Amino acid sequence: MADDAAEPSESPQARLARKINLLLDLYETRGAGPLSYKDISQDMSDRGTPLSRSRWAYMRSGDSSLAMDQELLQNLAMFFGVDRRYLLDDANEVPELVEAQLSLLKSMREARVRNFAARQLQDLSPETLARLRDVIDKHARGGEDESS
Repeated sequence: MADDAAEPSESPQARLARKINLLLDLYETRGAGPLSYKDISQDMSDRGTPLSRSRWAYMRSGDSSLAMDQELLQNLAMFFGVDRRYLLDDANEVPELVEAQLSLLKSMREARVRNFAARQLQDLSPETLARLRDVIDKHARGGEDESS
């Protein structure tokens, strides 16, 4: 998967944030639902690496060097059930299994949006539905055609 976010100019914090957010998405695909900060925080405290809400927010956004604590990253890797090198190794890329699961997640989300739209938007005109479909499709492609 070609990923513009993985360009060499990406900071280590931004790469880490991308990896953490991928793990959160994968957790949800396994049927457990969204993972709460409280669940992660409790587990990190139990492992001896307390995690504040602000530090977690910085880690997920890639905005702080505080995100790079090695012991915390190792404990997060254990929590998510991935090899610790995935979070600790700055050069480590997304494993093929993770990439495949993310592709499945994206397809599931797109199908969920389309199914919701089909159920909820029955009374709209065909023209309005076509415009909504175009907006959804454009968003699914990452907004690549900005001129339309």
